[in-house]
Amino acid sequence: MIVAIDTGGTKTLIAGYNERGAITTQYKFETPKKPSEYIDTLLTHLTALFGDKKITALSLAVPGIVRNGVAVHCPNLGWNNFPIVRELKSALGPKLPIFLENDANLAGLAEARSFRTIPDSCLYVTISTGIGSGIIIDGKIDRGLANSEAGHALIEYDGVVREWESFASGQAVYKTYKKMAKDIKSKRTWMQIADRISRGFLAVIPILQPNVIVIGGSMGSHFEKYELFLNEKLKKHLPDMIAVPKIVQAKHPEEAVVYGCYYHALDQLAAKA
Repeated sequence: MIVAIDTGGTKTLIAGYNERGAITTQYKFETPKKPSEYIDTLLTHLTALFGDKKITALSLAVPGIVRNGVAVHCPNLGWNNFPIVRELKSALGPKLPIFLENDANLAGLAEARSFRTIPDSCLYVTISTGIGSGIIIDGKIDRGLANSEAGHALIEYDGVVREWESFASGQAVYKTYKKMAKDIKSKRTWMQIADRISRGFLAVIPILQPNVIVIGGSMGSHFEKYELFLNEKLKKHLPDMIAVPKIVQAKHPEEAVVYGCYYHALDQLAAKA
């Protein structure tokens, strides 16, 4: 069994995959902000969910920069240089394969591989508590840009230069409109949200020029409400020589990360075989 763990800014999702790649166990809990509490809570849930079942690998995702098994910088969790893999191996044993990767990279990996024909280049953007990004080339995480952080791109909005996620994330939308995305009915409000989201894409599309953009996360779940407005903004403001890429909703807006965790574990286990 491969266990996938999507560590989000507010919630953590655990999913257990059997040998056929089907999810047999799923559980969600509040993400503790203190690293020590996170490890303790995670271990408690793993024991309760899987007991004596044989785990072949643990594959974790976190919202931030990772390097060599360390969560180097996860601002939405307040984590810096947190050695997650070392801590888990200390508790679970050194022989258990444990993999750590950025959540947007993993979600992008899953979404890119879900296409009938894998795109040459795919930009995955998750819009939830914050904004994360992953760049997938030919169905694989682009290691040269494995720590892309589009949400922290500095962009002018409303006369102020600020980070993209500070005004376009799900959290920013809630703070601005005092409503969860699912409760927003106003067409005008969705036009404004599309404008906020478009600002970041207008900055990154000319540089990356992806074949496909996939939008996931909690805001990705409502893509149909702003899809038309977003495409109109991009067509209006992108230079003529820059094509507007195909933009689609994630097939699994809320679960893409755990699917990516699973694929990543398979890839890593195969590479070590």
